[in-house]
Amino acid sequence: MAEEDRDERRRADPDALLALADKDRRGKLTVFLGAAPGVGKTYAMLSRAGRLKAEGADIVVGLVETHGRSETAALLDGLEVLPRASIPYRGRTLEEFDLDGALARRPRIVLVDELAHSNPEGSRHPKRHQDIEELIAAGIDVWTAVNIQHLESLADLVAQITGVTVRERVPDVVLKKADEVVLVDLPPTELIERLKEGKVYLPESASRAIDSFFRLGNLTALRELALRRTADRVDEQVVDYLKQHAIEGPWATGERLLVCVGPDDLSEKVVRVASRLASGLNAPWLVVSIDRADRDVETKEHLQRIEALFRLAEQLGAETRRVIGNDFVAEILKLARREHATQIVIGAKRNRGWTRFLSRSLPDALSHRAAGLGVYFVTPEKNEKPPVQARPAMPGVASFRQAALIATGLVAVTALAGKLIHLAAELPNISLLFLLAVLGAAVIGGYMSAFIAAILSALAYNFLFIDPLHTFTITAPHEVFALVVFLSVAIIAGGFASRIKEQAEVARVRATALQSLYDFSRKLSTTAKADDAIWVAVSHLQASLKRNIVLLLPEGSNLKVAAVWPPDTELDVTDFTAARWTRDKQEIAGSGTSTLPNSRFEFRPLMGPHGLVGVCGIQQTDDRLDINAERALSAILDQTAIALDRARLSEDSVAQAARQEGERYRDALLSSVSHDLRTPLATIVDAAGNLRQTGGEVSPERRDGLLRSIEEEAGRMSQFVANLLDMTRIAAGTLKPKRDRIDVTEAVQSAVERARKYFPDRLIEAGIAADLPFIEGDSVLLGQALFNLLDNAVKYGGDEPVNIYARCDGQEVIISVTDLGKGIPPAEIDRVFEKFYRRGKPDGRSSGTGLGLSIARGFIDAMGGKIHAESPAVKKRGTRIVVRMPAGEKAKTGKTGP
Repeated sequence: MAEEDRDERRRADPDALLALADKDRRGKLTVFLGAAPGVGKTYAMLSRAGRLKAEGADIVVGLVETHGRSETAALLDGLEVLPRASIPYRGRTLEEFDLDGALARRPRIVLVDELAHSNPEGSRHPKRHQDIEELIAAGIDVWTAVNIQHLESLADLVAQITGVTVRERVPDVVLKKADEVVLVDLPPTELIERLKEGKVYLPESASRAIDSFFRLGNLTALRELALRRTADRVDEQVVDYLKQHAIEGPWATGERLLVCVGPDDLSEKVVRVASRLASGLNAPWLVVSIDRADRDVETKEHLQRIEALFRLAEQLGAETRRVIGNDFVAEILKLARREHATQIVIGAKRNRGWTRFLSRSLPDALSHRAAGLGVYFVTPEKNEKPPVQARPAMPGVASFRQAALIATGLVAVTALAGKLIHLAAELPNISLLFLLAVLGAAVIGGYMSAFIAAILSALAYNFLFIDPLHTFTITAPHEVFALVVFLSVAIIAGGFASRIKEQAEVARVRATALQSLYDFSRKLSTTAKADDAIWVAVSHLQASLKRNIVLLLPEGSNLKVAAVWPPDTELDVTDFTAARWTRDKQEIAGSGTSTLPNSRFEFRPLMGPHGLVGVCGIQQTDDRLDINAERALSAILDQTAIALDRARLSEDSVAQAARQEGERYRDALLSSVSHDLRTPLATIVDAAGNLRQTGGEVSPERRDGLLRSIEEEAGRMSQFVANLLDMTRIAAGTLKPKRDRIDVTEAVQSAVERARKYFPDRLIEAGIAADLPFIEGDSVLLGQALFNLLDNAVKYGGDEPVNIYARCDGQEVIISVTDLGKGIPPAEIDRVFEKFYRRGKPDGRSSGTGLGLSIARGFIDAMGGKIHAESPAVKKRGTRIVVRMPAGEKAKTGKTGP
């Protein structure tokens, strides 16, 4: 048992092995990290590139900024430098890194300086680190350089240290994913000397830099940040190595952070502090925002603030989540237990004035109830303004003025009604009328209106109904107590009524959303074709989001527009480029994203169980989608993807069934050809051989018999080939029957005479009713169909006679062919008209090609008739094939068959 435990401990971490396998498929990222400009990052990068180039490595310079430093520019000699891309921007031309050129050149290593650089508008990616990510995904190793002050999580700390706000920033996850971090270090005193000598900036710029950014204290602090961050990255690499190679050693403690944010100004600082904590602890972290369950309307600023915080957190490497609930502390602790969090990070505002005595803040309540969890408080700086808490939007009525008008109107009407009632009869409980006014204000105008109505009702009741009248003076103590109780009850009742109204509105909104999703699911479930599902999805999305929608489907190496709504929606070149990116990378691209943000549409991949099935574009406006719309959109897109995948599988299933049917027909055809051609050919060859060998010595009777055999077998081959040709015409849809008048009597007699010549030893009886009407059709096709029916009856009827009858039944002419063979089993009676289906003969053998009845049905259907089989036919035996043709006018003379 102990040995098994040791083996379990020595087993390599599966997640670490998967991460290593993923890295092997991608390019490698090397980051040259410095504490400040001028420490020599680019110089070190070019020096290392020169050494590798001398050793024969395929290394090129994609973009390097020398900043006028001659010793750095000299290192470019001998290195291949890729041409830059010229991009017009605001009336001038910028020389930028050519991403497509680097992808086309595809070297083993490419140097791309200035990791934190922002690309001009119109570029595929807004930031250069995204260009580098695409190069790495293509399998190209990238070397780049960046200063520590450009890391996103350190932006506020750098601004606090140096007094300079850094605009160009890089998400920490970029450095975290780097395969190698090369620290380029230089003591602050030497860096200042280089600055004074003009080796970093020009002399006039250098003097200003020394007085501001390049002070000794600033450089020392930045150097410490760079050393710490490099040490953290090295520690992560060591842990990854231990896990991959199953080496026992010091593992991470398993810390996990839960970070609580809101729409206040302090939350951004909370996210940055949490990022630094997570990096120091090498711990995953989750950022959560909690919204009230009874609030259905959120302000635009609230949503934008939360979305901005989530984007920042995701850039820094966190997961994000939104939670709905009324008890914030309970929801936070529940989520912490579910996610196995060990520490909670939350912003702690300072309660001011009398509010500190009336209510406990969220951080205080959390610290009292978070047993067993560490709680980390982030507080604002002394010179910072107190965080502004988002105030809930006033439900129903947006302004205080409107709330006051509603409350005043209701109280005035109530006071007038109460005065009229009081004149008629003095009631001791007239105050209940004013309670109705408060409840009405709550229902119509919300809590603010109810609160104003409660105050006004108390004043009106005092002024009109409490002695002394028409004054606000109260002489009786019990009246004071009654008024206080009334005011309290009014405020509480108004609050409850307002809350009930809010919850009812929330329920209504959610019920509407659920009903919309249910209707969409129901419509989608009834669609069997991909086109129907596409149009249902596009129309429903446009109606729900009130935005232009486009849905594209992959077609080979391209994308085709499958549906747009409204119909006049068009895509330009940028839109198609973003859509293709979404298809290729299976990532969101376009407006509002980090990839091709200049597109008017945001494109999302439709991922089914078997991969990507399409791309959906949603035209973006100034108003971003709120969380409810996002959830509905995700649900609709998921259901659409499943429906498209189901339709595709259905089409594949039909195609597969058609292929299997085709293979079955092919096998049957080959079997028929090999049997039905080989037998007559063998007879013809044998008869011809006998005639050639015997020469003139054969008797006339013998010669006539051999010639008759040759003629009969050749006729059988001719009939077989004709059947194949007829079946081909029917299957190809090229059969075009004539529309002549046909005398049924003549057609039946002609078919009978032809059958008697083929089967002279069999008895074929015909019965034709007098005065049969003409039918419209093709006499040749009808004759061939009837002959095929007689041929089938002779083959399967044994030695019994075959009967053919023709009669008139109302507006139809019925022709039936009956044999007295063993009949057809009920389970197979519908299959006798299938191609290559053959029944066994009375002796148990199969006969023919199985095409006769199938051809007959094709000819009859083409002429507008019907054909079916009946079995048993006579005395529980035999088979009857019945043909029904529409009747025309009567023939002039009736004829009966022999």
